[in-house]
Amino acid sequence: MNHRIRCAALAAAALVGLAGSACAGNVADFYRGKHITLVIGYGPGGGYDLYARMLGRFIGVYIPGNPIVVPQNMPGAGSRSAANWLYKVAPQDGSVIACLSQATPTDQVLSEPGVQFDARKFNWIGNLNVVNNILYVSAASGVATFAQAKVKPLAIGATGATSPSVLYPQVSDNLLGSKFKIIAGYPGGGDINIAVERHEIDGHGSDSWDSMKATHPDWLRKHAINILFQIGPRRESDLPDVPLWTELAGNDAQRRVLALLSGDVSVGRPILTAPNVPADRVKALRQAFAETMRDPQFIAAARAANLNMNPMSGEELQQAVDAIVATPPDIVAQVKAAIAIKDVQPKGQ
Repeated sequence: MNHRIRCAALAAAALVGLAGSACAGNVADFYRGKHITLVIGYGPGGGYDLYARMLGRFIGVYIPGNPIVVPQNMPGAGSRSAANWLYKVAPQDGSVIACLSQATPTDQVLSEPGVQFDARKFNWIGNLNVVNNILYVSAASGVATFAQAKVKPLAIGATGATSPSVLYPQVSDNLLGSKFKIIAGYPGGGDINIAVERHEIDGHGSDSWDSMKATHPDWLRKHAINILFQIGPRRESDLPDVPLWTELAGNDAQRRVLALLSGDVSVGRPILTAPNVPADRVKALRQAFAETMRDPQFIAAARAANLNMNPMSGEELQQAVDAIVATPPDIVAQVKAAIAIKDVQPKGQ
């Protein structure tokens, strides 16, 4: 009897192995000789663009069938345009992946205008980097602390819609008393940084701390900018003296609002694909992402470009997105009230 049970178990395992091999073969057959479009929801030169393109250089090797990954920038509305396109228009077969704003699930929670997606139905492949965001101003502005920003008006560059670059300064004005004047409509973070460098505006509403270190180490070395606060669950080890946004709250109600909006940091630099992609292809893309994160050549190239990688798996990222979308209605109402008070001025007006 034991012998028969063991034989049956071995036969079942063999069948599972054959099924797994067949699935892998089907995925390879689908991707072989194809291109994967990597849609980037921002313009070239910013943090999202740099991280996504770095991934695109390497991940194709680990996808069965070894497709060629072709980046394509699709800026607009803080990457919401790209999110809507991925949800409604893009092929739902795994031939398109995307790097969208970390605020994508929060946009849905807040019922922002123009949202035409359910973030839970996207297939989240992985997050390239879990790192705090920062709000910074040029040292030439004469403002070095958030307390000073409550006295002196500052022009702050942003992308669009309710991207973090809009939300952070806007909610700071509404809840905490700063005097930020938001100039929205820049295609991406790189464009905002150029505008700061040209002294067209005073600062940037949201940049990744790692992106800042990668793109403008000279600014940090020369103390050309002042970081007024950082957004995340805890202070970065190399920003020990910069307060967390939540630490600026004056009461528990304010702290709850800031904590929800700080939760976007866990979404980071996300890679995802469309809804309804076959499960075996989603699994293959997640596995390819994980293997790329361990690739010594990828790690060396990212380090050479000053891009820090602190990845999160697709399964973990999917859970983080689901948790954000499930935010209780009373907290959502408080956040909407904090956002709704102030207008945003379009760039060029």
